[in-house]
Amino acid sequence: MSPAAHPRPLGPGQRRGVGSRAFVTLTLAIVSLLWLLPYAWMVLTSFKTLPEIVTAPAAPLPAGLEWGAYAAVFDAMPVGRYFWNTTVMALGIAAIQIAVALPAAYALAKLDFKGRTLAFGLVVATLLIPAQVRFVPVFATLAEVRLVNTMAALVLPFGVSAFGTFLLRQALLSVPDSLIEAARMDGASEWRIVYGLLPPLLGPTLASFFLFSFVYHWNDYFWPLVMTTDDSVRTLPLGIALLREQGTGVRWHIVMAGNVLLSAPALLVFALAQRHLLRAVTSRAA
Repeated sequence: MSPAAHPRPLGPGQRRGVGSRAFVTLTLAIVSLLWLLPYAWMVLTSFKTLPEIVTAPAAPLPAGLEWGAYAAVFDAMPVGRYFWNTTVMALGIAAIQIAVALPAAYALAKLDFKGRTLAFGLVVATLLIPAQVRFVPVFATLAEVRLVNTMAALVLPFGVSAFGTFLLRQALLSVPDSLIEAARMDGASEWRIVYGLLPPLLGPTLASFFLFSFVYHWNDYFWPLVMTTDDSVRTLPLGIALLREQGTGVRWHIVMAGNVLLSAPALLVFALAQRHLLRAVTSRAA
């Protein structure tokens, strides 16, 4: 029998390595299940009937797939309009933030001007100011120009992102100056460099920031609550919150069905951008 037929036994160091990887994998699997448990509970509850929830609230599985809660959500509010408003708002904010953050980050990372360090410090300092502190003067300004209850009121106050500027500036520090100089020698303008050369180089970072911005504003409740007064520009989180106020008691199966509809697009966007997000994380770690 050839020596290859007998597998070589693992040494002590190799056994420890295999055991360590198995422990890490098991730990990550357990943590992942713990994170998924609330969402799974929400989905399963949405398929229950109200008598099921009342009689056996801790029962993990529904008696059957009952779609009545989802039908009740569509009957209770204009889901299509709310969905459209939320999509336009979240995509509009993310697009404007990227369009503004790119030249700002480029200036702070690659242009040499007096006060650059101070300007970057001020950008970072604005991260310490919560949005709730600014909402009174912003609301007063928008009310003065009659923009309350408009899509502009939902989008424009978030058009500038200090976090996006900081994130892109840090990513631009890894771009070689020689690449930008070569583009200038080829006759490229600064705007051409910012919006033509840099986006492909910053793809993972841009995707990560887009994901952060989209998910955050998709789920935003406070600002649309302040700025909207009717269904014309009301967003999906507000509509889902109103489900709790209808009827004589909280109909949890309908509330859970609404939250499934609310979270599904954000999860889809995350799934599509996951590859770019992982590339951004691994490239920064390297």
